[in-house]
Amino acid sequence: MALRKITIEGDEALRKNCKTITNINDRIKILASDMVETMKKESGVGLAAPQVGVLRRMFVSEPEPGEVYIMINPVITEQEGTQESTEGCLSVPGFIGLVDRPMSIKMEAQDIEGIKHKYEFTGFYAVVMCHEIDHLNGVLYVDKSKQTMTNEEYEDLLLNSEIDEEVDI
Repeated sequence: MALRKITIEGDEALRKNCKTITNINDRIKILASDMVETMKKESGVGLAAPQVGVLRRMFVSEPEPGEVYIMINPVITEQEGTQESTEGCLSVPGFIGLVDRPMSIKMEAQDIEGIKHKYEFTGFYAVVMCHEIDHLNGVLYVDKSKQTMTNEEYEDLLLNSEIDEEVDI
C-alpha cells in the first residue's frame, strides 16, 4: 500500500466525468487499497478516485470507524427526503459548506471482487455516498453549497449556534 497525493480544487481532474471500470484487475485493487490508506491518513470519511488523479468510477468510504466500503461503478437508483449537511472535503481544504442532500438513498455498486450489491443508506451515510458520487461526475460540494465558509468562520458559527461539527468527506 502507498499513500496517494490528493488533488486540490483547481485541478482539472476534479471537474471531469469518470469512466466506468470494465475490468477489476490488480491495478484497481492496489488503487482501492492505496485510497483507503490515504483516506485514513488524512482523517477523511471518503475519497473518490479523481481526488487522487484517477478518472475512474470508484470511491472508498468509512462513515464509521471500521466500516469501510469500496464502491466501484456506483449508481444511485432512488432517493428520498432532504437533509442539510455540513460538509468539508479533502480536495477543498480549509472550507466548510452547508449542502442539501437526500435523507435516504438506494444505490448499486460493485465490490472489489466485481460482485454487484444493492445498498440502502440514510442520514450521514447517505451524505457521504452522495458526496463521493458527485466527485465521479466532476461536482464538488462547493458547487451545491448554500453557504461556504472558512474553517475559522465555521468555528465562530459553532460557538454561537447548534450546528453539528463537520467531517471531511
